[in-house]
Amino acid sequence: MLVLLILHLVAAVVAPLLVRRWGPRACYLLALVPASAFGWALVRTPEVAHGGAVVETYPWISDLGLDLALRMTTLSWLMTLLVGGVGALVLGYSARYFPPDALGNSRYAGVMVAFAGAMLGLVLADDLLLLYVCWELTTVFSYLLIGHSSERRSSRWAAAQALTVTTLGGLAMLIGFLMLGHHAGTYRWSELGQQPLPGGAYLVVAVLLILLGALSKSAVLPFTSWLPVAMAAPTPVSAYLHAAAMVKAGVYLLGLLTPVLAVVGPWRPVVVIAGLATMLVGGWAALRQTDLKLLLAHGTVSQLGLLTVVVGVGTADAALAGAAMLLAHALFKAALFLVVGVIDHGAGTRDLRALSGLRRTAPVLTGVAVLAAASMAGLPPLLGFVAKEAVFAAFADQPLVLAVLVAGTVLTVAYSIRFVWGAFADRPGAAATDLGRIAPSLLIPPALLAVVGLVAGPAAGALDHLLRPYPELFGAVGQHLALWHGLTPALGLSVLALAGGTALFALRGPLAPVVARLRWPVTGQRGYEWITHRFDRVAVDVTSVTQRGSLPQYLGLILIVLAAVPGGAVFLIQPWEQSLDLWATPAQPVVLLVVCVAALLAVGASRRLTAMLLVGMTGYGTAMLFVLYGAPDLALTQFLVETMTIAIFVLVLRRLPERFSMRPLRRSRWIRRTIGAIVGTTVAALAVGAAAARQARSISEDFPHLAVEQGHGRNVVNVTLVDIRAWDTLGEAAVLVAAATGVASLIFHQSRTGPRPRRREVAEDAEPAGREVWLRGGATLHERQRSIVLEVVTRLISHTAVLFSLYLLFSGHNAPGGGFAGGLVASLALTMRYLAGGRYELVEAAPIGAGTVLGAGLLLAVGSAVVSLVVGGTVLESTTVDLWLPLIGHFYLVTSLFFDIGVYLVVIGLALDVLRSLGAEVDRHIETAGGAGGGLAGQQGEARP
Repeated sequence: MLVLLILHLVAAVVAPLLVRRWGPRACYLLALVPASAFGWALVRTPEVAHGGAVVETYPWISDLGLDLALRMTTLSWLMTLLVGGVGALVLGYSARYFPPDALGNSRYAGVMVAFAGAMLGLVLADDLLLLYVCWELTTVFSYLLIGHSSERRSSRWAAAQALTVTTLGGLAMLIGFLMLGHHAGTYRWSELGQQPLPGGAYLVVAVLLILLGALSKSAVLPFTSWLPVAMAAPTPVSAYLHAAAMVKAGVYLLGLLTPVLAVVGPWRPVVVIAGLATMLVGGWAALRQTDLKLLLAHGTVSQLGLLTVVVGVGTADAALAGAAMLLAHALFKAALFLVVGVIDHGAGTRDLRALSGLRRTAPVLTGVAVLAAASMAGLPPLLGFVAKEAVFAAFADQPLVLAVLVAGTVLTVAYSIRFVWGAFADRPGAAATDLGRIAPSLLIPPALLAVVGLVAGPAAGALDHLLRPYPELFGAVGQHLALWHGLTPALGLSVLALAGGTALFALRGPLAPVVARLRWPVTGQRGYEWITHRFDRVAVDVTSVTQRGSLPQYLGLILIVLAAVPGGAVFLIQPWEQSLDLWATPAQPVVLLVVCVAALLAVGASRRLTAMLLVGMTGYGTAMLFVLYGAPDLALTQFLVETMTIAIFVLVLRRLPERFSMRPLRRSRWIRRTIGAIVGTTVAALAVGAAAARQARSISEDFPHLAVEQGHGRNVVNVTLVDIRAWDTLGEAAVLVAAATGVASLIFHQSRTGPRPRRREVAEDAEPAGREVWLRGGATLHERQRSIVLEVVTRLISHTAVLFSLYLLFSGHNAPGGGFAGGLVASLALTMRYLAGGRYELVEAAPIGAGTVLGAGLLLAVGSAVVSLVVGGTVLESTTVDLWLPLIGHFYLVTSLFFDIGVYLVVIGLALDVLRSLGAEVDRHIETAGGAGGGLAGQQGEARP
């Protein structure tokens, strides 16, 4: 099962490449992926048919006790067949449905395969948390598929609505899962269902939250509005997501949980009432539709209500009928959606008022539609009839529910006839609609689905044998699936429903005003729009009060809350008990005094540059404290970070006024100083309290031993970063890439990965006779912005700094340094080149895109993690490689060095992005504006001729 999920993942990744190469025809090849899931499930049929289960378990997050637990029983076997079989047919159908030059073909193929994989993971998951992950993945992928035509506002709105409704329901469901799993001590449903349930309101709340997620996913009242709107998606998407897959997820969850949770108080009332109401509302709405796709959409809502009642009521006979109806509905509804796609593809319209004579111009398509619609209406000998009769028999002892089901079936028959009549009948005085030649790949998928529904009806006995292990979970099964049970009450009700539906359609003319007027006073769509608009209004009101455009106000509010809530708690509890040593050496209070004086002077500084330098002094003072405490690695990193930060501040301050606001701010300054003093005291108290409150043994005590034994290095800090806590470092590297991308995207208007514009040509005689050219970009600066001393110093030490950065990189495993520190040193070398020679000198120093460097670094870091997994180790596991070189002899190389090189490149890429966006690009803006900007540093002038 895990192999199937990985296959879907790989196919989803390569699908865009295949579609770009071969066009939509690549969908034929991609259809083999869900088809493999279908074939695998068929092979496992004997095992499942005898009540067995196919189980696979793989370690996932061992510290949390979470595994990739996969389990296939009868219900999940049935859903696997639907997800795989219908998915393969829809992908094959898509190969001819979409024009070769249509926008988004590659994205569609990749997302569709990914959705099929997520849906497969959902139905095979035994762990409730894994089920939730796949649940939300289907939500995200359905959002992308519904919004396929992103240029249309209706598609974007429909996608956002489906995402909002189903995501909120999923979050509620997650809380319910967490409540059940926390009580049982496990999240595996196969184990959780064998344990006693919690009692009282706890269980009721958990069940209601789970039902909220299931009903919202399957578009059951009050969440029906998103499904008809989702018809903005391409028709193949509707055939798969909204007939056979996504909307079935909620029904599947009900079927999975009902054997255990049906006894809980609110389960049956909520499921039955919501399901019956949805069946009637959806069926009645379908009678008003003139768009064939919307007619099927509202019919799907009605059928989902029926499935909710039958699957969720919790009796053995209803469970058998529900499983049969689940299969029948997927077959006939997917087929009908695909038929509508053929009509829309050929005629360019789905309006039944504009279609005429298709029964003559497309007889084969008509036959396919009639078969599928007959199964939907419950005509023998199709599977829909078998399932519908089983439903009536299952509720024979509940007359009120049975009456509503019959009424809903009458509506189903009426809109089934309306669909066939509207799509294929002749219109008086209208010319026959010509669909042209229908490609076999468009006709075969719906034909196969319709034929399977026809064959499965007479084969109901064999189907009963395959599905019986599922209803036996509820107890003894009193009925069986068959095409003919004799003259039974269920047969009479079927005849009554067929007659009533036919009569209702025949009276469509006189009843048209009633059908048009009889509706809910407030539709679900209007309710959703009203709620979203009210949220928007509240957001605007709250923003207008709290977001006043003042950064000091925002920061001050955050700091006040910090001091009031956690700060108040720590001073109230006072977790420190032992006495504190104020300092270890006499030098520490001296450094601390310097830091405090610099901080106080920074608060009162009126010039931005002065304040920035004073703040930098506090950072250098902190680095000195690290030195005095014997932490050279931390001190080196702090020195380098502080230096790089000052350089970045200088670049930013060029575009800001030299002084802070000239307004009289004496009062506000004292307020800010007070807040600063309180917050500083609070943070110090929190630090002391956190250290004093420790009760367990610190895990860092094992780091020196682990650094040598597992990390193969003596520098504990560096080994921690690249081995022991490498996952944290990998995440931080990804954050650096995201931050660099964000900074550059605010400044750049062009690509960051392509070649940079080289320096403007400078004539050989641009320099006075006899003057040495120290930096090639220096001649592009105006004479007043040049410093020959700075150019000479930069020329002498920049290359040495790069070599020193490489030394720090390669020696950092056993001595102070590492990839982060080495990257900072190299970044400072690039900063010196830019400050001395301008933006063209920066290009000469690093003629490569920052995005390329960032991507290479992140790829190398991730690649080192994957390689260790491929060769049989764990992710990010380090080992040593013994080598020999002339003049050096034998030595060993630690594989975590490659991870460290990735960090090194990410830091350099970040520095390049900052220098080019806040430095070179700002220079270009200033030059384009035709003048020097205000601020603290001189601007580059035009190149000298």
